[in-house]
Amino acid sequence: MSSRVVAVIGAGAAGLMAAVSAARIGDRVTVFEKNSMVGRKLNITGKGRCNVTNNCTPQTVIANTPTNGRFLYSALHRFSPADTIAFFEKNGLPLKTERGNRVFPVSDKAADVVNTLRRAAEMAGARIEHHTVTGVTAEHGHVTGVEVAGRRCLFDKVIIACGGCSYPLTGSTGDGYRFAAALGHTIRPLKPSLVPLETVERMDPGMNKLLMKNLSLTLWDTAANKKLYTDFGELQFMRYGVSGATVLSASSHIREMTEGRYRLVLDFKPALSEEKLDARLLREIDADKGKNYAYLLHSLLPAAMVEQFVRMSGIPGEKRCSELSRNDRRRILQQLKSFTLTIRGFRPLEEAIVTSGGVDVREIDPRTMESKLVKGLYVAGEVIDVDCYTGGFNLQAAFSTGVLAGEN
Repeated sequence: MSSRVVAVIGAGAAGLMAAVSAARIGDRVTVFEKNSMVGRKLNITGKGRCNVTNNCTPQTVIANTPTNGRFLYSALHRFSPADTIAFFEKNGLPLKTERGNRVFPVSDKAADVVNTLRRAAEMAGARIEHHTVTGVTAEHGHVTGVEVAGRRCLFDKVIIACGGCSYPLTGSTGDGYRFAAALGHTIRPLKPSLVPLETVERMDPGMNKLLMKNLSLTLWDTAANKKLYTDFGELQFMRYGVSGATVLSASSHIREMTEGRYRLVLDFKPALSEEKLDARLLREIDADKGKNYAYLLHSLLPAAMVEQFVRMSGIPGEKRCSELSRNDRRRILQQLKSFTLTIRGFRPLEEAIVTSGGVDVREIDPRTMESKLVKGLYVAGEVIDVDCYTGGFNLQAAFSTGVLAGEN
């Protein structure tokens, strides 16, 4: 059995899994977490439900990792999505698979995922200390320990697993990038991923936080005239633009943001073909010939959205239904089936679920997660320049790299 003394910086998904793996092979493990509780970011993922992983093959995870997916090859084959599912279920947390092969705890409580990880780490023998690490020390190309509260603590190995820069209130304030950079590592440019989007079109104040369900969203790259992504589900209008599950997923497909290049096309009635929707529209018009156009829209859309829809359709809201021409009807149909928003940019990095960018993968051994620059230094999780699409893939990458770092 090993008798190394190991420090893990960060008690999130990667850090706790690294602690479990290292402690189980006999390492004396101390996990440093600056928050008063572990897994704070995990607790809020998936709207508090926590999409633990995706029930798929390692190859599928790699295919859903647009940035440096192949770097994960060894980690995913050592600890696959199937291994993640088995880990949680063996540790007393039943899981279920939902639409898109997304895996959640049966309880629908992210806190249960956090508690399972914490308990597994403690049962394996890891000690969790709630102190802030301010630096990682190294001499002659080999790690020597960490700095905590002005004092130096000696460790044989150090695992940096303190997340990215997104959601800073959860403790992800970019410490890992600073530690790695101070030891000579290259940090690839940081940008948001899985983030709300600002639009050129200003939303009506009454639409702020309006949640619309069961719509279809398509992301277009106008420069390449290419459809990048299609989704179905929830979208939330905000004063600055749009948010919600479908928007966050779409944002991860935008690699080079420039204002006006990308557009979102929304279908508010995806269950109806244009012909069927036109027939419904004719029935509504026939039933309310004396009413105006704006009133008609109340039967098709949430009241908070009517004013915005009227403005973007270009048809006067006071125009009577009996006066609507075939051209008018075509414009209404187009708006209902292809409501187009032009993307201005990402919301700030602090609002992103995931940070894209980080420690350059060329400076990390993908078979062990050890730094190629500093012996005894390991990197795991979001701090690495690897980011995935939504669906549990990012957490799987964190678990897999955490296991590999801990075992090595």
